[in-house]
Amino acid sequence: MPAVTAVPRLRRGVRLGYDPVRQSPVVLFPEGVLLLNTTAEAVLKLCDGLSSLDEIVTGLREQFTGVREDQVGAVLEFLADRHVVSWEDV
Repeated sequence: MPAVTAVPRLRRGVRLGYDPVRQSPVVLFPEGVLLLNTTAEAVLKLCDGLSSLDEIVTGLREQFTGVREDQVGAVLEFLADRHVVSWEDV
């Protein structure tokens, strides 16, 4: 898992969208499309290139109960492995 001070951002060519057929949020990236649940969508919306992992977790805790830093980090690592987000150390 990245350091809590690491800053995730959406990679170039990646954008959030909505699939009206499945009635689900999606993330579109050059290699494909991933359907998102509400929590994953909220995580990606906070990946602004300015907020650290710690700040993203804090923001999520304002919206959801039971948010764990290790789970948010795991979601972001999953998305980084698929070239949806990249990490910058600050």
